[in-house]
Order: sequence, then structure tokens, then C-alpha cells
Amino acid sequence: MTLIIMDVFIQKMRIKKNRKVLVIEEAWKAVASPMMAEYIKYLYKTARKFWAMVGVVTQELQDIIGSPIVKEAIINNSDVIMLLDQGKFKERFDDIKAVLGLTDVECRKIFTINRLENKEGRAFFREVFIRRGLASDVFGVEEPRECYMTYTTERAEKEALKLYKKELKCSHQKAIEVYVRDWNKSGISKSLAFAQKVNQTGHVLNLN
Repeated sequence: MTLIIMDVFIQKMRIKKNRKVLVIEEAWKAVASPMMAEYIKYLYKTARKFWAMVGVVTQELQDIIGSPIVKEAIINNSDVIMLLDQGKFKERFDDIKAVLGLTDVECRKIFTINRLENKEGRAFFREVFIRRGLASDVFGVEEPRECYMTYTTERAEKEALKLYKKELKCSHQKAIEVYVRDWNKSGISKSLAFAQKVNQTGHVLNLN
């Protein structure tokens, strides 16, 4: 299956008509395989020629910089770098700083992620450091509740949404719309707390 996906993307990549993007989640698994690591290296070196983009996502940067096959290819060909909270790596951040070419100012920005008193009057959000070329800053990511419910992997929330879809006998999109409407009217800020209330009640709340 992996080989099929690789082959299909290469075929599509060579068609220059539209922008193509390949994002590899849990990239450490791919990097751990010499075959996949060589494939990723090839993509990073050729994708731009065909108006395509490649991204890798991993929980620890060490997964990438620890691979001699892909380290240079990924670092040297990545115009955009995004980092989440790096607090747990603060004491051993020098290697990451050196590999990514981060400045002292950028490092100070990175260590403010999710640590500033900037939550008042805002919905729940997480922060992310983004560097594009020479410009960089920390941004708060505030997603609409509809978007959150589309991609959540929290079991209780998925079960609550299934209950809405089953009882209303509607499409997934309609179930999300009604679910979020009731969530907004409930006055409950946390998504998990609202989902637990739905599951405990056992039916659509249909709040007015």
C-alpha cells in the first residue's frame, strides 16, 4: 500500500497543472525505513520543480535530525518551519537551534509558546511558532467549533456526535452543525465537558 501511494503521488507530482501537497504524518515511522527515507529525500529534492510541496510531521525533531539520509534534504529544502511547545526540550535545545539555524530572538519567542497571560476574552487556543524565510513569530490557533468536531479524535466527543447523527437521521455535516449549535447554547466552554453531558443524557439536547 505504501508503494502504491508513493507511485501515485509521483505520477501526480509530474503533472505541472495544479499545486500538489504531500504531508507525511508520524514521519518517524517513515524515516526509520531506509526505503521510505530515500523516497522522502527524493521528494524534497524534486518536488519544487513540479510545483509540489512536501511536509513532515513528527512529535520530536530528533526523529528528523537523527536520520543521516533525510536530515540535510529536509532542513535545507524547508522554507516553512512550524514548532509547537518546546518547553520539555529547553535544557537540550542547543542542537535543535543549531540545526534549524534559529537566532536567540527566535528561541526566546519559541519559549513563550502557551506561557503568556493572553487567554482572557478568547476561546480556547494553542500557540505555534512559524518561520517563513527570515520572518518568524508565535501565532494563536483558534479553530471554529465545527472544524474541531470534524477532526477530533476524542472518543467521548465522537460518540456524542454519532448520537446526534443517529437520532437526527441526517448527514455528518448537518449533525455537526446541530451539535455545535447546542454546544454554543449550553454555555459550556470545554468540548469534552459538553460531550460528556450529551452522552449522559443519551439523546440530542436540542437547546433553545
